[in-house]
Amino acid sequence: MKDKVLMKGNEAIAEAAIKAGCRHYFGYPITPQTEIAAYMAKRMPKIGGTFLQAESEIAAINMVYGVAACGLRVMTSSSSPGVSLKQEGISYIAGADLPALIVNVQRGGPGLGGIQPSQSDYFQATKGGGHCDYHLIVLAPASVQEMADLTIKGFDLADKYRVPTMLLSDGTLGQMMEPVELPDVTPVKVEKPWAVTGTKNEREHNIVNSLYLKPEILEKTNIERYERYALIEKEEVMYEEFMMDDAEYCVVAYGIASRVSKNAVLKARAEGVKVGLIRPITLWPFPADALKKASDKVKAFVTVELSMGQMIEDVRLAIECKKPVVLCNRTGGMIPTPEEVLESIINLAKEVK
Repeated sequence: MKDKVLMKGNEAIAEAAIKAGCRHYFGYPITPQTEIAAYMAKRMPKIGGTFLQAESEIAAINMVYGVAACGLRVMTSSSSPGVSLKQEGISYIAGADLPALIVNVQRGGPGLGGIQPSQSDYFQATKGGGHCDYHLIVLAPASVQEMADLTIKGFDLADKYRVPTMLLSDGTLGQMMEPVELPDVTPVKVEKPWAVTGTKNEREHNIVNSLYLKPEILEKTNIERYERYALIEKEEVMYEEFMMDDAEYCVVAYGIASRVSKNAVLKARAEGVKVGLIRPITLWPFPADALKKASDKVKAFVTVELSMGQMIEDVRLAIECKKPVVLCNRTGGMIPTPEEVLESIINLAKEVK
């Protein structure tokens, strides 16, 4: 058992990325994720890596595109408005079938909004964000330990499927400090015959591109990509169930909202309400089957979100609207308290008996 160290969530992401074999980081400072860039600025030169503060978020994501095309592990990080600026580049990376890790430490919006935590980038992360038909694998940590673990997992999944992966965090998780174990990692070796590494006149040239001028070729490429997405949906769904064995009501929450919700579930149980929690860890692929299965036995659902309500739509789709789903939320950088979530659970239990 390795010793644990006390780290900020943002710092845990950065150190885990290094342990996962990432030696190239391109970013731009923005609160509340700047500690990631600051950590990389200190560590990368010492290990023979590359840290570059780009002139903009747009420049940073296109630098990621270039390094990913060479078959190397590469990462960028930002917060909500900065990730919005990266969307065109993310679409290009997805269209070129390149692996990369993108970190979003969410803050309130829209626009510049504020610097407090939020979950209002859910749609942007899970529905594409940029133009056209593509997905990111979206991982949602709920602790500093998971910030580290899912960073490593994110690099592995990106390489395995040639799909960009997003770690969707928030300002609270990024700034909080918790003990974390940083394991020694042997990066998964993935052959990348598609990478632009120089031919040495021993093979045909590789071309990394997302432009297909013949529509029938672009259609074929998109269909093949969605076959890969279907495999990801089959093989890579991750979620946690908490006290769901005899639950009559189900709370659905991810990230920091799930930690608040666990406390509320325990308080509701103490008051005699049989409620459990399903926490999506992959937001895409979404744990639709787990929720559909839960809908066969529970009476109703409540989603807890730091937004005006976005994940609630995926919950309703997953359960095919068979049971009521209500929203418990705060927005603008506010976090629901356990008491507010408890109130939503109690009210739901009174209404749906």
